[in-house]
Amino acid sequence: MLVWLLPSLCLAEIQTKTIPYQHGDVQLEGFLAWDDARTGKRPGVLVVHEWWGLNEYARDRARQLAGLGYAAFAVDMYGKGQVTTHPDQAATWMKQVQADVKQWQARALQGLAVLRSQEMVDPQRMAAIGYCFGGATVLQVAYSGAGVKGVVSFHGALPLPPQAPNAKAKILIAHGNADPFLNEEHVRKFRRALDAANLDWHMVVYAGARHSFTNPGADAHGIDALKYNRQADARSWKHMQLFFDEIFQGP
Repeated sequence: MLVWLLPSLCLAEIQTKTIPYQHGDVQLEGFLAWDDARTGKRPGVLVVHEWWGLNEYARDRARQLAGLGYAAFAVDMYGKGQVTTHPDQAATWMKQVQADVKQWQARALQGLAVLRSQEMVDPQRMAAIGYCFGGATVLQVAYSGAGVKGVVSFHGALPLPPQAPNAKAKILIAHGNADPFLNEEHVRKFRRALDAANLDWHMVVYAGARHSFTNPGADAHGIDALKYNRQADARSWKHMQLFFDEIFQGP
């Protein structure tokens, strides 16, 4: 019997599929990744893309999470096929989503619902991570009171929480100390607001790291504020794993 089992075990690998879904009248298409060598329910992690849209970088992060034992869904916040490398277009799409905070939260939560409905996902063990615009988005997920154990913002904008958020999620912020998009005054204001809202949070600050420090393709955009930092990338990923160990007690 063991001889027959071995070939199937060797073929186990990270599986992926695109999932079409909808928010209001906007057609969306997300990307699910999971390891079919694992059996039973596992935690689900929502992945929210940078302001460029749901590109290969976000899908790669979903695959990496699947390799760690999670089911990961790279959510689509803009609309099917809306991906760019042009900062003006990216800024336009991002501002359109952020213009209405309730709708911003609702679109992310629609992706969370898609992830929660997957057969391999434990709906009681959910988290969200995001990069840049996605980092701000997962903070909004936390502020909304969504049923997630925790959120991780990587080099994200830091929107202030409402005065009395219905938030139970723990929050990890991975922040570059040399990020020119966020001055120290705003960072201090943000931390004070989290404390005033009685949220469970911690922030890890990486020396010399600029915006998009986790993305190996950041330098290709030719924008001085964006710079990949291999050390900060590796450290922040490890800090995320420790955080997940805490909130999930293992994958």
